[in-house]
Amino acid sequence: MEKDIGKIKKNDRADIVVRVDDFGGKRGLTIREFVTSDRYTGFTKAGVRIPASEFIKFREMVNSVSVSEMSEPAEPSEAKPSKEKTQKSLSEDMPDY
Repeated sequence: MEKDIGKIKKNDRADIVVRVDDFGGKRGLTIREFVTSDRYTGFTKAGVRIPASEFIKFREMVNSVSVSEMSEPAEPSEAKPSKEKTQKSLSEDMPDY
C-alpha cells in the first residue's frame, strides 16, 4: 500500500514527498526527496522512514513545535548574540587561576 500524503517544493528540481507505505512488509511514514532532472527522475536516498510503531511519538514531537518558533527572526542581529556579549559571558564562566 502506498498513499502519498503531500509534497513540498524544495527547489526547482526537487520536492519533499511524504507518504505512507509498506517497506519490507512493514508500514511506516516515509519522507524523501524526489528529483526531476535530465540525468535522473525519481526518489533519492536522502530521506527518513518513521516506523508505524513510532508514528504517534513522531507526530507529538512535530505538533509540539509552535508556529512562532518556525517564523523567521525580524532582523539577523536578533538571532545571534553580539560578539561583546558572547565574550563577556564566556569570560565570566572561566575560572580564575
